[in-house]
Amino acid sequence: MYATERYESIADDLRTVGRVSVADLAARFDVTPETVRRDLDQLEQSGVLQRVHGGAVAAGRSSIRELSLSEREAQHSPEKTAVAAAAARLVPPTFTGSVAIDAGTTTAAVAAQLAGWVPATPGSVLTVITNAVPIAALLQHSPHIELHLLGGRVRGLTSAAVGTSTVEQIQALRPDVVFVGANGVSAGFGLSTPDEFEGAVKAAYVRAGRRVVAVVDRTKHGEEALVRFARLAEIDTVVTDAAPAPDLADALEQADVEVIVA
Repeated sequence: MYATERYESIADDLRTVGRVSVADLAARFDVTPETVRRDLDQLEQSGVLQRVHGGAVAAGRSSIRELSLSEREAQHSPEKTAVAAAAARLVPPTFTGSVAIDAGTTTAAVAAQLAGWVPATPGSVLTVITNAVPIAALLQHSPHIELHLLGGRVRGLTSAAVGTSTVEQIQALRPDVVFVGANGVSAGFGLSTPDEFEGAVKAAYVRAGRRVVAVVDRTKHGEEALVRFARLAEIDTVVTDAAPAPDLADALEQADVEVIVA
């Protein structure tokens, strides 16, 4: 196979999967790992990809890249809806207590599911705490929900309250269930997000919750953003739309994390 053919094949993989590994490419092309690394270097120089440990990811998938809320809302909607429906079942009509919901599009999908929550016992209410303005807007008129909106500086990119005051408010709480989103969940790094202020809020939620539920679609599996906010052992449940790859599945099992596949 000529170098240009390898380049095209690697570019196709990046478009469909988003990442490639040196070992897999060397075996498929029947070339040495050094040849693959030279191919990746050439493609990186052309702006097609970005080198990472063991391989490469598509250009633009860096650890600090963060899409706006509107951009993320348009991505993987069916998968997020499936994850949200499975996560919402963790708050059945018989549930009594409090729920905290982190900012994000998948967590917003969970909130949309909970907006129709009806208690098994008439007169009961579900206490919901959030730092996300869009989530508060989804829940503000729900008749069986007592809504608490945390304050702080609102980031325009995510419409979420962040900062020291937001973290301090969370530290004073002990919600029964916390739903958190993540930009990446990996075997070695845990759960991560690109922004340090968002990461601090997420970390506070994780420390505060009696039960911590991470809601992540399959595109977050194996990904690592800049800021880790939780190790796998710090969460209790992962709700996702596809079974994790063996390395992540093994790490979750070792950390005693329940995995629910929608």
